[in-house]
Amino acid sequence: MGILHELLKDIPVPKMAKVEVKFDDKKIEDLGTALFEKLDQEIIKEKITPGMEIAVAVGSRGLDRLVELTSVTVQFLKKLGAKPFIVPSMGSHGGATAEGQRAVLEHLGITEETVGAEIRSSMEVVKIGELKNGLPVYIDKFASEANGIVVINRVKPHTAFRGAVESGVMKMISIGLGKQKGAEACHQMGFKYMAENVPAMARIIMEKTPFLFGVATVENAFDKIAIVEVLTPEEIIEKEPELQKKAKELLPKLLFDQLDVLIIDEIGKNISGDGMDPNITGRYPTPYASGGPDVNKIVVLDVTPESEGNANGVGTADFTTQRLVNKMDKEGTYANGLTSTVVAPTKIATTLPNDRMAIQAAIKTCNILDFTNVKLVRIKNTLKISEIEVSESILEYVKKHPNMEQRTDLYELSFDNNSNLF
Repeated sequence: MGILHELLKDIPVPKMAKVEVKFDDKKIEDLGTALFEKLDQEIIKEKITPGMEIAVAVGSRGLDRLVELTSVTVQFLKKLGAKPFIVPSMGSHGGATAEGQRAVLEHLGITEETVGAEIRSSMEVVKIGELKNGLPVYIDKFASEANGIVVINRVKPHTAFRGAVESGVMKMISIGLGKQKGAEACHQMGFKYMAENVPAMARIIMEKTPFLFGVATVENAFDKIAIVEVLTPEEIIEKEPELQKKAKELLPKLLFDQLDVLIIDEIGKNISGDGMDPNITGRYPTPYASGGPDVNKIVVLDVTPESEGNANGVGTADFTTQRLVNKMDKEGTYANGLTSTVVAPTKIATTLPNDRMAIQAAIKTCNILDFTNVKLVRIKNTLKISEIEVSESILEYVKKHPNMEQRTDLYELSFDNNSNLF
């Protein structure tokens, strides 16, 4: 690596300062009461009769207070005499195995003991229809045999396409409940048509199955539930687009139009399906979504333990470290791309031996004349951007922004003996 050291050794790493970023932090404190009030409507209760077996679909995303959402829903159904059970609804996640999907739920705190309902996990599906374009529509076999279906999910902007409906209840119905085959079918024609295919598949499933209602949440910028709704099939079609707009309003943001370099300490599937949320970084895996800052170079330094080696998203960055690559489970990472059909994020970015060299490489290649004036921001991950680090050259901008406040004086970044940040 001698030539790389020679090319980078004189590239300066700027002094940094900590900055607090202010976002709307309103949240629902008493979630159990709020959710029960939404459930306890005649339009919902009249759908449920004693003895009904009801599949409650729960996914793989780390929703705020997912155990409580699921438990309250289960207890409500039991109170009306129904027999709810849990169906893992996460497309191909969990290694696309029944055991893997059960393990994912357990990792999220969803067990038979914590929510009071049996978990029935299988990758077997039933085909219940086709879209006009020929795409098949699948649903989990256990759910297809139930007397009723309920879905619990968060509504938020998708990372790879834009539409009236993106990530939310309809996506859970069409892709989550469809298991690996449903996820594969919905992705078959690419993200260009996802805004059409997701709601179209969801409508068919809601029409052809005893679909009862969806529990939808919207989270604030700190990933805490700000809104909870219980929606009938008709209301899902009508109101999910409104919840999507609200989710975009509450989404946290890096409040810069342009950056030379963005350093991200860690990526991971527990942070975003894309490892790092493109809605934050402005760097998208497809041309069908947009928004966020214009960032010239992105560096990702590590992958979270919770991601278990799935480094999806590393290819969206420009530079990474040997440390991250050593932890990478290529088979799990590549399976992500093969299912979604988006393989650019599963490529391995230009890999440097340590953090310092990866950061220097990004600065060297960010197309500015004076490296000492680099506009650089460092974040822990795309879930935690209420406290960030910024370089000296953008402090004046920070001081003038009503939603940002400098918290420390400038300081040198600290590297250990292996030139990694600590």
